[in-house]
Amino acid sequence: MTKEQTALDIARRMAELGERSHAVTAYTLALADARDRQPETELEAALYLFENGGNYKVAYDAFRSLYRRGFQRETLLELMTQAFYQPNIKLLKSRYEKNCRLLRKYPYCFQQDFPAFEELPLRFYPYDDQRYIPFTAETETFGEPLDLRHPVVSRNFFQNLDKPVLAADVYSQYELEYLRDNVRKSEWVGRENHVYLHYTDWGIFCAYLQVLNLRPLLEEEKLVFLIGDEISQYPIDFQARFGMDYSQYPVKPVGIREIHRLIWHTQLSSHNGGDFFNEIFDNHPNLIAVESEMLYHLRDQVSKFRQLLSSGGTITFDSVIGDGDLEKPQRLANQLSRMRDRTDKDIFVALYLAMADLRNLDPAARIVPSIFFQPHFHNYHCTLGANDQNRAVLDSPEYQELRDFSPLKGFKYIKTFTPLRRPTTSTGACVRFMQRQIDEWKPGQEPLTIPDELTERVLNRNYMVDWQDRLFQDSVLVRFEDGKLNPKATFTALAAFLDLPYTKSMTYCSRNGERDPESLKGNDRGFDPAAIYRTYEEYLGREERVYLEYLMGDVYRRYGYDFQYYDGAPMDEEAMNALVGRLHGCTDLILASYKKAMEHKVFFEGEDPEQRRQEILTEIGENMAAKRREIAGVLMRGLRFVNKNGAPLNFMPLLELDPALLEQPLYH
Repeated sequence: MTKEQTALDIARRMAELGERSHAVTAYTLALADARDRQPETELEAALYLFENGGNYKVAYDAFRSLYRRGFQRETLLELMTQAFYQPNIKLLKSRYEKNCRLLRKYPYCFQQDFPAFEELPLRFYPYDDQRYIPFTAETETFGEPLDLRHPVVSRNFFQNLDKPVLAADVYSQYELEYLRDNVRKSEWVGRENHVYLHYTDWGIFCAYLQVLNLRPLLEEEKLVFLIGDEISQYPIDFQARFGMDYSQYPVKPVGIREIHRLIWHTQLSSHNGGDFFNEIFDNHPNLIAVESEMLYHLRDQVSKFRQLLSSGGTITFDSVIGDGDLEKPQRLANQLSRMRDRTDKDIFVALYLAMADLRNLDPAARIVPSIFFQPHFHNYHCTLGANDQNRAVLDSPEYQELRDFSPLKGFKYIKTFTPLRRPTTSTGACVRFMQRQIDEWKPGQEPLTIPDELTERVLNRNYMVDWQDRLFQDSVLVRFEDGKLNPKATFTALAAFLDLPYTKSMTYCSRNGERDPESLKGNDRGFDPAAIYRTYEEYLGREERVYLEYLMGDVYRRYGYDFQYYDGAPMDEEAMNALVGRLHGCTDLILASYKKAMEHKVFFEGEDPEQRRQEILTEIGENMAAKRREIAGVLMRGLRFVNKNGAPLNFMPLLELDPALLEQPLYH
């Protein structure tokens, strides 16, 4: 007896006995086992689930799959239409007719022959509270579920700002609102600046009026709808055609509440090339960019200003002026003081405007500038735990701080990018930085020690993201090595992902306009690739590199790094334990830092200080080795990481480069 027959027999027996919940469970298993192989079983199971309180999406997906494969198409289409479409016809028709009325009155929609609702080429079958499944009437085919509010900007709308923004076939409510919110009014920039929306198929455009909400999009009359051949009218001479001379208006400075967009440059871990990326985006004419800021400093500033404003006090930005504009602090303080229903996001935007060097910002730009946000931490600490189902759950106090940072919750549009550097190189650079701090330590200062950077790195899975988290729903990972070796391809692609124009300012490194700065003493400047090939051998031993490469093999394979030290051979627990016993380099520096920190430690009377120090160092070394063995053992089980809700974590997608723009072969 096959597995699906067993589940099916149990399901049928439970159904006969009236044990509905057990039958639902068994039919769910039977459906999963029979999928794509036993259509009769699939249909029986899906019908039972649908009619008896099972997961309706599981049944719905099975119905669509069977329909697509040609199994009882007429019956299934009638079932899905009666169950999912007909109960919603009234709402869909009402929304369609309402949007048609709005467009008939709208001055910049020139085609007016709206078809009757029944003649529309698409039907939209609700899938859940957010998504619809489009059905093409002519071919009688179902598409994939659509979420018109999915918070992703899927294209580079703002690639070329020499002319007004032109976009074709935009059917996402989120993206339409994004264009409305981030393209400035013509009256505010002193020139024609409408958003031109070109729809290649009138029927399809009209069909989407069933599911779009046009009212909030049309209120400011920013949008121009061009259908089919009407594209030849782009761009319209508004003075000649409508008598509107926008050149008579002075450019209006960007207000605090105009800014809705944030680009989050994340810190995956220390020494991943973050300063290099900051230097690329410095001086961009469409960014309010500030160098890395400690998150606790930003949080404290926002809290302080909130309390002062709430009590009617006076705030000042004098200590954070970014460009020498002496009048800017008072302007911002006045704007904040006059605001009603002021939010932490408003305070945060004002703070960034105060801190940023705005001298290169284009005041007459067609688009609202974006906040370029790079919150910094001294280090990223990850912990590995288990949920109720004993699945691996990663946590980080720093990441939780970001999630709790209230200003972020006020931004409607967030793009996230994360620099990644070869893990062994990044770790070596980090240990070098910490060792330099040890070497520069002076008596009287707080003693310093080096943390176990090896365990910190192998536990760090920040490249695996929670797609249920708003901060990562529109994110990409970009390799430091690509930025250094293939800057044109890398930053053209990154600008496109972030929906920015690729500008001259992105072809060089700068800080507040200064070309090729030295971000830290001894760091390589600009596009110098030396940092890629430097091995930091005195800070990270060969066996330590094998340990890193083996336990971070998923990173290497997913993001295109070759192994340089690990030979690819299988490794069991015994081999790993032996490897941990041979770790030297970073390990020795860690123990040396503790030894130095204990030089002035006072021990109890009667204790031999040197013997006691050695005992403590031995204990630290043994605990460190035990922790490394424990972490290796856990990771070697091939864990599948999940978020706190039990949903799997996914690899952050790697930024794809245009091969035609590569200046040299990709780094591996």
